[in-house]
This record gives sequence, C-alpha cells and structure tokens, in this order.
Amino acid sequence: MKSEEKLIAKIKKNIIPKHIAIIMDGNGRWAKQRNFPRLKGHKAGVEAVRKIVNSAGHIGIKYLTLYAFSTENWRRPESETKAVLTLIEKTLMLEIKNLAKNNVIVHFIGSKKELSKSFIKKIDTAYQKTKNNTGLNLILAVNYGGRNEIVDAVNSLIASDTKKITIENLSNNLYTNKFPDPDLVIRTSGEIRISNFLIWQSAYSELLFTDTLWPDFSKEEFLKAILVFQKRTRKFGAVK
Repeated sequence: MKSEEKLIAKIKKNIIPKHIAIIMDGNGRWAKQRNFPRLKGHKAGVEAVRKIVNSAGHIGIKYLTLYAFSTENWRRPESETKAVLTLIEKTLMLEIKNLAKNNVIVHFIGSKKELSKSFIKKIDTAYQKTKNNTGLNLILAVNYGGRNEIVDAVNSLIASDTKKITIENLSNNLYTNKFPDPDLVIRTSGEIRISNFLIWQSAYSELLFTDTLWPDFSKEEFLKAILVFQKRTRKFGAVK
C-alpha cells in the first residue's frame, strides 16, 4: 500500500473538515534556492495546486480555498504581477475541462476592480461551465484582502440603508457569503501569520503552519495536516 493510501485509511470520515483554506506561500523562495527565475517558482506552485485539488476531491472535502493573489501583491514588480495573473488565467483555461469532468465547481472571491476585462471574463466563464457540478467547491482568492472585504461589506450595508450592522448581516455581505467558514487554515513556507486572509471567517479556524515551501507541498503532507486537525478539540469558546 502506498504512503498516500495508508494516510487516507487513517482519516476518520466522520470528522473530515468541510472547508480547508490554504495560504500558498514560498514559490519565490523555492525558485531562489534553485537559482531559477521567480516565475518558475509560480509555475511549480501550479503543479502543487493540481495535486492538492485532486486529493481534496478524492477524500470528500467540500470546500477548498486557495490564496492565489492578494491585494498586497500589487506592491511587487509590475512584471511579476502581470506574469502571475497571466499564469492563473492561462492555467484556468487549460484546466477547466478537467475540473468540470471531475465534478469541481470553480468560484472566485476578491475585488474585480483592478483585474483586466479578459481575466474577469475567464473567471466568469469558469464558474458558468462548472456551476452545476456537485463535488469539490474550489474557491480561488484573487485580488483578495480580508480588510478590503470587510470594508466592502460595510459599505454595501450602508448603501442598502441598513440601520444596524450585525454579525449575521455583515457575514451575508462578505465575498464568502455562499460558503461555510474554514475549519482548517494551512500556511506553507514557515511564516506564522495569516496575512490578511479570511480574517473574519477564520475567527475559530484551526491553524496549521508548515516549513514546506508551497511547490513541495505534497498530497501526503496535506493528508497529514487533516490527521493533525482530527486530533484537535474544537470548543468555540465553550467548555466541554
């Protein structure tokens, strides 16, 4: 039996996390360690995405959110931001048939303000082609920032003349209003922070940090993260 199969056999089916969110960090460092251009690190990161999406769907995860491009990433050199967004766009178009075939629904969260018309058209197409599927909900966070999301939600409530802001109505105006909060947030690369990612939604998420750089994050490590999650006790502020 392969190591991946052994790990799957250990996972308790009744407490699989419904929603896993991942901060995919370390592409640039992975490339630097090998004296490669940074873009090659991002391309290697795409291969890791394929593996983890496949694994998540196979074991029955219902929601997988991947932090693909943050609002802060615009601070990087223009050549890199253009290259990364183009890579996301091209990869999506190449993968869409395979994702649809594998019963994956593709969603996007984030602001569309700075994104090109071409990019917006393609992400809308990806959703339209997969929206009737019933398997894994793959949520790609592009031009996403948690603080901006909360501000947008508040402004939406103000515009609708809402008299009182509550946890419920604010949650219903977030980009993620169709999805449950993440049970588990994973960050690769050794950094121990959430970097403006799902800051409202992760209030009671379990956090797991690994030194592994994202391109090296394997199916086995993903499955081990789920096993770690299953050993934790979630009390949500109460006493059991």
